[in-house]
Amino acid sequence: MNFSDLGLSDEVLRAVGDAGYTTPTPIQAEAIPYVQMGRDILGCAQTGTGKTASFTLPMIDILSAGRAKARMPRSLILEPTRELAAQVADNFDVYGKYTRLNKCLIIGGSSMGDQIKLLDRGVDVLIATPGRLLDVFERGHLLMNDVKTLVIDEADRMLDMGFIPDVEKIVSLISPMRQTLFFSATMPPEIRRLADKFLMNPKEITVAPPSTPAKTVTQGLFVVPHSGSAAGHKEKRVALRALIAQEEVRNALIFCNRKRDVGVLCRSLQRHGYSAGQLHGDMAQPARMETLQKFKNNEISLLVCSDVAARGLDIQDLSHVFNFDVPTHAEDYVHRIGRTGRAGREGRAFTLAVPEEGKYINFIEKLIGLEIPRLDIHGLEATELSQGSGRRGRRGDRDRKGGRDGRRDRGDRGDRGDRGDRPRRDADAAPREDREDREPKDSREKPAREARERPAREKPARDKQESRRRDDRPRDRDRDRESDTPVVGMGDHVPAFLMRPVKREGGNDK
Repeated sequence: MNFSDLGLSDEVLRAVGDAGYTTPTPIQAEAIPYVQMGRDILGCAQTGTGKTASFTLPMIDILSAGRAKARMPRSLILEPTRELAAQVADNFDVYGKYTRLNKCLIIGGSSMGDQIKLLDRGVDVLIATPGRLLDVFERGHLLMNDVKTLVIDEADRMLDMGFIPDVEKIVSLISPMRQTLFFSATMPPEIRRLADKFLMNPKEITVAPPSTPAKTVTQGLFVVPHSGSAAGHKEKRVALRALIAQEEVRNALIFCNRKRDVGVLCRSLQRHGYSAGQLHGDMAQPARMETLQKFKNNEISLLVCSDVAARGLDIQDLSHVFNFDVPTHAEDYVHRIGRTGRAGREGRAFTLAVPEEGKYINFIEKLIGLEIPRLDIHGLEATELSQGSGRRGRRGDRDRKGGRDGRRDRGDRGDRGDRGDRPRRDADAAPREDREDREPKDSREKPAREARERPAREKPARDKQESRRRDDRPRDRDRDRESDTPVVGMGDHVPAFLMRPVKREGGNDK
């Protein structure tokens, strides 16, 4: 099948031909006709299979008929990261160069004033990250009443990064009379629930088992003999340099779990003469875009990055991916190594681990359904994985249950060792002489402690007794006054009946 068999316009076919594509991928061949029909789509395909073109190509044809109004975009594409949003915008430039569609990219780290000016002119395609989009909307610079096509891309990454509440709010602002295209590389239960909520009678398209790496990627694992933070990372750096020297590395992404490790590893590689750059979420957006563009232009050959580069980035002909740290979520492993071996090309992905990361390797191998082959590095001796669970393992379990996104870049602290292996230090386990030494001290401290605590305990009782005495004292005074005060007579006022004369028996009145 060719793109010409999918019913696309001549302008789009011409642009696709200029880009060097003639045969659509399976997800493109199945999704494009249903998008042109106006059906809702629930697409699930492994990374690197061309999901972006499966909705951009038919959208260009659909939007070619019509005109945008000021502040009222006709279509909306939500992306989880700035880099992925910028990449989708570039795809619209490539595939829509023979059309007259206007687009606007709304992402953080860029001038909001310039973005608002584009919205005021009217745009056909609005590509945005959820946070900046809501910010612009709440400032009154955007109306979403006219959005007829909504695309939610990399939905599972949206879930990991905590964007789902923002996505739900954005969807509630759009008219229900719309076409919704929902794409995700994996389909966990939470994503399935959202799809049921957002989509109406969707066409479900699954072209590969979820969470499976491409067959064109050669995988490998090397376990360094040292564990712990300092020794383990030093040994990993040595192994990484030996592996780069052993392989024919043309260009490579090197993934770390923590942002601070990205900078440390990048500086280490630069000191050893490698052309290396770094990319992580704490960098300013212009610096991120500049670094990524240098890597795409082969100005730097090694890009040390966090998981911000693990989703959706399409880097042409990437030869290698190195996992300097084992990802704590098995799905991230699939996304990381999916940056290589794209569009049918061969790719190589190698992972460095320390013994206590055996738990995470087991999760990955269970997810992808195969055992990662062990590597041999010249001059280095590998060791076996440990199946024990330390502090890092417990944190990984919590992250897996509750979701986290963005917290993965903070890393985990399992390299401090397993606290469960430390000896107990309680009274029963202490030697007898230690207990005897403590007893006099305890006996000396007890009276002082009781003396400090006694006022606090006795104060409420004293206050209650004092209150009772105050209440009783006025009644006692009244009672004493009544007994000691002499009886007072009637004074000058005497009732008239007492003034009447009284007759005596003798008849005389007195």
